[in-house]
Order: sequence, then C-alpha cells, then structure tokens
Amino acid sequence: MDTIAVKYNDEIVDLQTAQAKGVGGDPIVLDNSEDALEVLRHSTAHLMAQAIKLLYPDARFFVGPVVKEGFYYDFKVNEEIGEGDLKRIEKQMLALAKKKFAIERYEISKEEAQKKFADDPLKLAVMERISDEVVSIYKQGDFEDLCRGPHLPSVKAIRFFKLTKISGAYLGGDSSKEMLTRIYGIAFADKEALKKHLEMIAEAEKRDHRKIGAQMKLFTFREEVGAGFPIWLPAGARLRSRLEDLLFKAHRKRGYEPVRGPEMLRSDLWKTSGHYQNYGENMYFTHIDDIEFGVKPMNCVGHIKVYEDELHSYRDLPIKYFEYGVVHRHEMTGALHGLFRVREFTQDDAHMFCTTEQIEEQIIEVVDFVDKIMKTFAFDYKMMISTKPEKAVGSDAVWEVSTQALKNAMDSNKLPYGIDEGGGAFYGPKIDINITDAIGREWQCGTIQLDFNLPERFALEYNGEDNEKIQPVMIHRAILGSFERFIGILTEHYAGEFPMFIAPTQVAIVPIAASHNAYAKELRDKLLDIGADSEILSKNESLNKRIRTAEKGRVPMIIVIGDDEVANSTVAVRDRRTREQYNLEEPAFIAMVQEKIREVHF
Repeated sequence: MDTIAVKYNDEIVDLQTAQAKGVGGDPIVLDNSEDALEVLRHSTAHLMAQAIKLLYPDARFFVGPVVKEGFYYDFKVNEEIGEGDLKRIEKQMLALAKKKFAIERYEISKEEAQKKFADDPLKLAVMERISDEVVSIYKQGDFEDLCRGPHLPSVKAIRFFKLTKISGAYLGGDSSKEMLTRIYGIAFADKEALKKHLEMIAEAEKRDHRKIGAQMKLFTFREEVGAGFPIWLPAGARLRSRLEDLLFKAHRKRGYEPVRGPEMLRSDLWKTSGHYQNYGENMYFTHIDDIEFGVKPMNCVGHIKVYEDELHSYRDLPIKYFEYGVVHRHEMTGALHGLFRVREFTQDDAHMFCTTEQIEEQIIEVVDFVDKIMKTFAFDYKMMISTKPEKAVGSDAVWEVSTQALKNAMDSNKLPYGIDEGGGAFYGPKIDINITDAIGREWQCGTIQLDFNLPERFALEYNGEDNEKIQPVMIHRAILGSFERFIGILTEHYAGEFPMFIAPTQVAIVPIAASHNAYAKELRDKLLDIGADSEILSKNESLNKRIRTAEKGRVPMIIVIGDDEVANSTVAVRDRRTREQYNLEEPAFIAMVQEKIREVHF
C-alpha cells in the first residue's frame, strides 16, 4: 500500500507537510486504522465541499472537521438543500474523484488570507479562531479552503463513502448567530468496511431508543413541558425503578451510605468549588430573597456538605456516600437527542473520601464494581485515563500527582487503559468507562475522577493518628453515568428485549374470558409478592390482539388463562425469549419467574 501520511511526534503529518518541514516518521498507509481514516475523512470532507461548490456556486464554507462519527462540513447556501440532494452530491463527488486532482498545500500569512477572503464572512469567522500568524490552504482543482490538514496526496483514493444526514448548525455553535447547513458523511478505505458500517447504521435505526421507547410506552417528551425534559411513563418508571433497586443493594453491600443533597445551593458554594467560573455557562441560576442560587449540575458539593457535618478520624476512612442525584445542565437545543442528551437527568453518583494510601484500593474496588455491572448487561468495555483540560482548577503539581495515582492504580493491577489528553474534568483527572454495545457502537458512560482540588478549596480534613489535621482525597464516581442515558443505551443494546430482571413488565397475563379474571388477579398478586411486575390484558378485544399487544411491548413471558388453567391451577406459557410454549403448574411457574428475576450478578 502507498504511504498517505506519516506519524511524527504522535502527530499525523501529511506527505507535503512532512516534505516541507524535512521530517520523517512512521508511515501511515490507506487502511481502516484510526490514523489513516482521519486523513481519508478529512480529504473526503473537502471533496464534498468541492462538489457542493460545483452544484451550488454561491455556497460559502465555514469548517469541515473529522469527528467520531465521520466528518461534516458547515456551509451557507441561498437555496434549500434536503436529504434528497445527498445522492446528487455523492454522484458529483465520485465524478471529481475520477479526475484524480492532486491535493496541494500552501501557506500564506494570516493578513494575506484575510485580504484573499475579504468578501467571505465565513472564512473571516474561521480566521478569528486562528491565533497563528501563518495559515495553510489546501487546493484541489479549482477548489481551495483554509485547513490545517492532514490530507491525502490526491483525491483518487476517495471511493468508498456515504453522506449520512443533513441538519442545521449555528455558526460556531453559538445560538445567537446565523444558522448554517451541515452535512455529515462517512468514509472507509474499502468497500467491505463501508458496507458493514452502513449495515450497522441500518440496524441502529431499527434499535432507535426513541422509536422503541414509544412502542413500549417507556417515556415521552412534550413540547409544552420543555425540550430535554423526559417524562417517564409507568412502564419506563418500572424499568428504571428495577435498575435503581438493584444498584441500591449493590452499593449497600460495598459499604456506601445513601445521602441526598438539595437541588439548589447558594452561588457562593459554586464559586468556592469553581463550578461558577468554569462551568457556569452550563448551569441555571435563580434568586431567592436577593441571594443567587445555582441549580446543581453535579452532586459533589452536596456530598462535601454531608462530609462536613461531623468530625472525622483516619479510622473512619474511607467514607463512601451515594445518591441518585437529579441534576440540570443547560444543553444547546440542537444537541438534545432522546434520552442520550437531556437537560434534566439522574446520576448514579457516589463520592469517596479516603487517605492517599487508600486511593489504589478504592479505584480497584470501583473498577471491580464496573466490571460486574457491564458483564451483567453483556457489554464489552475499555477504560481511558483523561488528563488535565485547558480549563481547570488547581496547580500542575496537584494534577500530576492525581494523574499518576490513577495510572499507578491501573498499572499495579495490570489493567489496560488508553490516554485521552485534555479530557479530564476541570477539577481532576478521571478514568472514563467506554462500553461497546451489541452492534459495535462505543458509548462513554461511567467515570472515576480523582480530586485533590475540591477538598483543598473547601478545607476538608480528618484527624490523623497523631491528631494532626490532614486533607482527604475525594473520588467522584458514576458507573452508569445517568439513568436516562444508560436506559437509552440499554434499549438499543437489547432492541427493547430487556433481560427478565429489569424488564418493565415481566409477565403479561391474558385471560381468555371474563370468568378467568379472578385467577388472573390471584397470579398478579403472587407475582408481585416475589417482586415481579405483571399486567393483566383483559380489554374487550380478541385474544390474538391482546397477545399481539404483549408482543409489541416485548414482554418476556405471556401466560394465557382459560378453563383448564383455572380448574387445574396451571398456566399456559409463551416464552418470548426462547420462543417456546409450554404448560406449568402454578407453583413451578412462580418459582421459575423468581429465579429469572434474580439472574443479576452485581
């Protein structure tokens, strides 16, 4: 395979740039590796822009970056473009690729670039974001655009791509500015990889938690309530309650104490924590008696106040608090997406206060907790250590100690991890838990964050062996991340076919006639006694329609009750998971359901 770029000092450098700078490096060939796809997709974005410019000559372009899901370009055009136009743009892209234009890079001063693009307000807006005095421009055929790169040597290798969707996007993500058109796409090095990805997208559409959630009546969103505020319907609330109950028991077994902090705290506390200065744009504020309050975006300050409520000795540590904490964050309207991105959500939040010597054992205990939960739900997962971001509190020395402590805990226990440079929370480094679902998509869920900064800012302390005052270490931890997002992921992971132990309705009871309703109610009560939720489907509808209703709700077990079942205290079972039908005596059925709802291992 031909080399398309090189890796130099952990940076991808295209061949032109490497040649101009006189640097070598490890060769990157055109395959489906992460580095190669970054170069390919960056170049495909420019090819898409070139095609758009040919089809819509008045188009002006903002930025076209590579993102996790492929690439996109934001642009402005004076006519409406819809989903139906994507095929036309793809066809033009393929025609341009066949012309095998070389991709050429050149540099000019920022001042020259401002003159060159003086009549293009979008390009001038791009240059406002650039601090360098020299900018690079990439050119292919008669199309050129400001860009850092890297790019392929030519467009001829761009063959296997798909434009996936079109949407609106505010200029620079600022809702006070104009709306641009955004087109997303994906590209791969070969036909088979593209085919597999498109099959995955098709499967993902079938599993869309918003569609399944509506079919199963789990949750809803109402415009009059407000965007980003989910309403949990009875079935969804049952599912969520089961998950909460399981986690509650698991926390208690591991020595966590339940606590609950207020929904709002005075802004002075958020200023002390640093949230006001570093996270304020994502918070909601209000005034009571001329005092400013902040609606909590995180639960940590409330837990700090619990810790401060009494004096602590080194003998008390570690102290572990947990809370199903409702938080609010100001998300952009365009970023809201079902349960995945909302403005109100509930974290499975916990905070541990420990000594420096206890850090490793606490981290490993949490990782073990994570492992058991993820295996229970059949998720593969990997861990990433995220380091200091640009916007942070605390000294570099404290950050270095904190980050190294996380690495030491992982290394000493031979746990694999990657590094996400700059991805930490503003108050400390963290371990991110990235899970992979049934169709191969990756999701970032839980985090384990090590924090020396907040204990210092709030002057937390405990009494040491010699009665000296010592600052504890604070560990922030959420395994699911939030119940909303995790349930959305679970819904798509299982395509709504939830394991029996968390299914919103575990048994659907279908009495054939009204004379069978009394026995159906007896069964419902006995199931409730063992912690199983059931629903009696006794509407004045045909038997087949009622069974279809249970099937649509993806109920794991359907039992049909007629004269024989009432007379003999039996049930006729239709097992949706195994696709089997069989008869059982009532005690055996109750015992089987009880066993199935206890199939949980955390």
